[in-house]
Amino acid sequence: MTKDMKTQFITDNKGNKVSVILPIREYKKMIEELEELEDIKLYDEAKADKGKSISLDDYLKKRTMKKKKND
Repeated sequence: MTKDMKTQFITDNKGNKVSVILPIREYKKMIEELEELEDIKLYDEAKADKGKSISLDDYLKKRTMKKKKND
């Protein structure tokens, strides 16, 4: 594979896209961005829940559980 590899699609017999192949660098970047968005979402949820706070350990546990659930 070369550096110039672009995103590729796998199609069914009717030409419908059913899967995607992308360079690992793009995949890793996408995962990092999704994790960043999840962190922002959790921050916003915590900020909206006025008066109730959680410890960093609880936050990290919650984040890890959500990540495992999505994997």
